[in-house]
Amino acid sequence: MSVTEDPVARGTVLACGSGSSLLRNEPGVREVPARPGRNDVDPLLEGTSGEPLIVVGTDADLAAVVVRIMRKNRLGDTPVGYVPTDPGSPAARLWGLPSDPSEALALARKGEPRPRVLVRDDSGGVLVGEAAVGPVTGEAYCDDTVALRGSARSFVVRPGAEGVDVRVTRGLFRRVTEVSGRACQLGCHPAEVVQNGVPHPRPVTRWTWYRHTEDLLAITDS
Repeated sequence: MSVTEDPVARGTVLACGSGSSLLRNEPGVREVPARPGRNDVDPLLEGTSGEPLIVVGTDADLAAVVVRIMRKNRLGDTPVGYVPTDPGSPAARLWGLPSDPSEALALARKGEPRPRVLVRDDSGGVLVGEAAVGPVTGEAYCDDTVALRGSARSFVVRPGAEGVDVRVTRGLFRRVTEVSGRACQLGCHPAEVVQNGVPHPRPVTRWTWYRHTEDLLAITDS
């Protein structure tokens, strides 16, 4: 018996983009575009409460679904499960998910949701995996702590226990500095940002990540 045929299994499975290729033998799967938007997600949230949305796709797909849940004010009653199609998914590592898609789907169907820090940014998105900037020259603060002043090979931000965890790598010897806080503000010379695996369309000179006022209900293994 497949996990979607299990009478105690629950939730709506969203196969995003090529995610449907992982679920060819599973009935009841909704196929949606990569990085689904309002027309794909919002109708599923109407008239439902407490049933999980299970995202099969990339970190960018997961972020797109979470944005819609947040904008519809449904974070408090919509658990989110995740079945990553990318074996190297930073979000999957942070959530402690099984590497096997069948096991990840079973966990998403039957696991218990736990509050998990939700990180937003000042461009209207959310950070579920990691944001990478670099090389970069500028200044950054994590709350009141200086995270960067000068140049760095890389500047990586991930969701953390307080809000954000920042890892800065500098110099030929790749000296690493790590800081944490509720928010991180970066001002810099034009630099490329890759967030949730997706490059920003143009170089940026500033970016802010911060803990949202409400947590995400994530079905995780940690």
